[in-house]
Amino acid sequence: MVNQHANPDDSKSSSGWSGWKHSAAVRWVLLLLFVLLFYFSLAPRLLPETYDIELGKASYRDIEAPIDIKDEKATLQAQELAADRVEPIYSIVALRSEMLLEQIFARMEQLNQDDQVTLENKVSIYRNEIPQLYTDYVDQFVANNRGNGTYNDTLLEEMAAVVKAQAYRIPEETYYKLPSLTPAQLDEMHQVGVSIVRKLMGESLREAETARTKVAELVSASTLSERKTREIVQELARYAIMPNKFLDKQATNDAKVAAKENTPPVVVKQGDILVHKGEIISQELYDRLSSIGVLQTKKSYWPQLGLLLMSVLFVIVIYSYLEKAGGFSGGSNTRYSNTQLSMLLLIFLLNILAMHIVQLTQTQEMPYVGYLAPSAMGAMLIVLLLDIQLAVVSSFLFAIIVSVIFNMESGRLFDFNFGFTTAVVSFAAIFAIHRASQRSTILKAGIMVSLFGSASVLAMLLLGELPDRSEMIMTVAFAFASGLLTAILVVGLMPFFEVTFGILSALKLVELSNPNHPLLRKLLTETPGTYHHSVMVGNLSEAAAEAVGANGLLCRVGSFYHDIGKTKRPSYFIENQTNYENPHDSIDPKLSKSIIIAHARDGVEMLRNHKLPKPIRDIAEQHHGTTFLKYFYHKAYKLAEEAGVEPDFTEDDFRYPGPKAQSKEAAIVGIADCVEAAVRSLRSPTVEQVETMIHKIIKGRLDDDQFNECDITLKELEKIAQTLKETVIGIFHSRIEYPEDVKQKERLA
Repeated sequence: MVNQHANPDDSKSSSGWSGWKHSAAVRWVLLLLFVLLFYFSLAPRLLPETYDIELGKASYRDIEAPIDIKDEKATLQAQELAADRVEPIYSIVALRSEMLLEQIFARMEQLNQDDQVTLENKVSIYRNEIPQLYTDYVDQFVANNRGNGTYNDTLLEEMAAVVKAQAYRIPEETYYKLPSLTPAQLDEMHQVGVSIVRKLMGESLREAETARTKVAELVSASTLSERKTREIVQELARYAIMPNKFLDKQATNDAKVAAKENTPPVVVKQGDILVHKGEIISQELYDRLSSIGVLQTKKSYWPQLGLLLMSVLFVIVIYSYLEKAGGFSGGSNTRYSNTQLSMLLLIFLLNILAMHIVQLTQTQEMPYVGYLAPSAMGAMLIVLLLDIQLAVVSSFLFAIIVSVIFNMESGRLFDFNFGFTTAVVSFAAIFAIHRASQRSTILKAGIMVSLFGSASVLAMLLLGELPDRSEMIMTVAFAFASGLLTAILVVGLMPFFEVTFGILSALKLVELSNPNHPLLRKLLTETPGTYHHSVMVGNLSEAAAEAVGANGLLCRVGSFYHDIGKTKRPSYFIENQTNYENPHDSIDPKLSKSIIIAHARDGVEMLRNHKLPKPIRDIAEQHHGTTFLKYFYHKAYKLAEEAGVEPDFTEDDFRYPGPKAQSKEAAIVGIADCVEAAVRSLRSPTVEQVETMIHKIIKGRLDDDQFNECDITLKELEKIAQTLKETVIGIFHSRIEYPEDVKQKERLA
């Protein structure tokens, strides 16, 4: 929908303004402003300011962080502090040391029954084997559990070392008592000892001595009655008791690593002071400034050149499309002028400004705030005010710009997530609003932007590393809110553009077609015949305009107002002469001519007083062009002949002052106006009469050079004639006689 009617000049005589619209110099200035807009809007992200700072000298100014910067040193310190706060992790190892005690009792039962071994040898065997059983039991436990996933190797090694270090030393005299124990005593001692060890090892023990101090009390409370057996069981139970809670170094290290990873980075916010004026630049400060790329180590203009080249490429894309779509030649085929280029520049400026305002609230902790930006606002405004194809082209540029502005990673130029989302919502907005006929459509388009924006953001989240649930909800919520914010801003900005640039958007046209408009109410109440005629002309012209790709809605609304000037002298126009004679029969034809011609001029004046847009006024002024009022000319000529005087007038005196139609819409309304009046004048029109009459009207205007100043073609005129015939037949169906009807009447006659 090219809004070729965005033309704020109020008078065709204002040649200075018209010259401005098509001035090449002004156009180059506007294109330069485009380049500057792109350059300076992207420079804060792509070209951080650099400073000529020397080590060991005072800073000559405050140095601010150009973007949110991760403070590596402070972050490392925070991570180390978090790791230091992690408490050592101790793990329980189920050693089941009562099994060691069972092995000792089994060996004693076997050895004590062997009469071939002397008492001294038995004591020596016990002195050597019992400690070895302890060591073997620990080593075997480590071997059995290594690599099975129950305990990590580090924990097993720590356990073995601690258990061996805390091994109990059995008194020497106990070894001398062991050979004298009978099987019955051993059996009773076995049950008591295993029970005590199992009970005490059920607790968590970092120090075995803690449990060993409880052994004597438990033995005293047991069923053992002999002193010797109680003493031996105490020593053996103490020997079997081991620590079972050990420092898990690997788990502790893992916890420290997790604490470091979960420590949020220390971020220097954009705009925070890194170095105060007069502060001495230490080596630490110098390294910090160097790491974020703000030191002016050597003069290099390559980044600036790269950004300038990018900005120029953006402008080339825009200008190439505008030239291909119609250009700026200033001729009749021109679709764009400096007015539209200025408006496009303002739309880009407002959209980029809105992005930067939202970006100010974006942080490393909340990067998703960027999805709140109304990035589809520019595309929606361009569709409504300029052209849907231009909106598509601009959407690609907006996507690139957004991906730069909201990029939070210093190591890359663009953030694909923001760029992709902007492209999606822009296209959704374009196709949701390109046929907008009322302002509520903008709200519906905003809802579409919300839905597609939320879906695109969710897709990006699911494809990447999933954030926590709260962050995911906030991200989707901000994307959804963006669509509503976009709709609100577009609704608020539309009147500004319509008034400032004289834009006649589809939404404005629909508002002007409301029958409650003061001028249309005046037309209906004071000149009902003209009102009905205008409505019929609107139907005809809209159909014809759409057939040749012109603005059908403009033709319809322009038709409603094209004869508004007749309300000044309604009785002088035939459609309003119902119950009284034609006043033209009793007045001079020159006066009649002046009254008839004046309705176009009067209409333009009334439309201007009610501040209707210029395209509507143009149709009212141009729909008659410079056509010839034949009836009044011949009447005046006949009166002069009857009076026997030489006519003091020419045909040019009986022509409308014009101008001729400057646009397809004005030409189409003019044709439809004549066709409707002609059909209404026929009593019983036939299809052949209608078709002949339409071609005669168009040919008459063509021969009269009424289409010389607009870009309408012969092929389009033929299509207009065909469409008007079909529409007239549809509207006046009950009045038009078809060939079959005519033949039937002839037979009856």
